[in-house]
Amino acid sequence: MALNPYASFLGEQNPRAVLAVTPGLLHQAVCQLSPKQIAAPIGPPVDGKAKWSPCQIVAHLADCELNDGFRLRQTLAEVNPVVQPFDQDAWAARYAAYTLPAALELFRAAREWNLKLIGGCSPADFTRELTHPERGTLTFQVLLETMAGHDLNHLAQLQRLIPA
Repeated sequence: MALNPYASFLGEQNPRAVLAVTPGLLHQAVCQLSPKQIAAPIGPPVDGKAKWSPCQIVAHLADCELNDGFRLRQTLAEVNPVVQPFDQDAWAARYAAYTLPAALELFRAAREWNLKLIGGCSPADFTRELTHPERGTLTFQVLLETMAGHDLNHLAQLQRLIPA
């Protein structure tokens, strides 16, 4: 697996800028969807796996923000920490417990907190390494790029649902 499986979504965009605007774009996108669209899967199952609904996508982004926030802090506090991968589908099995407004708010607040951490980093901090068991050794910067590309991937999924 590539160090950043979402690199194609990010392209040459500044990851910190993408991370900063995502909460607003996410809110804007879901506000343009009907309640029926928010609750329905975004497409038919693929390879036997159901697609998530917009509400589940936002809950997933909130979960990822919490997880990535821990990874960011672990990378800054430890020497080459090994981060724990997670089964996103197993986590998604519990998303019925969350509402869209709660998921949006958690994502917004956690992202704001993480951006404050990132904003206080030194140039050397961006070169600090961490090890992901599935992706190998990567840097704090690559983790930011992965987060931003992941944001763009899910934003595109939601924006495709917006009526013209």
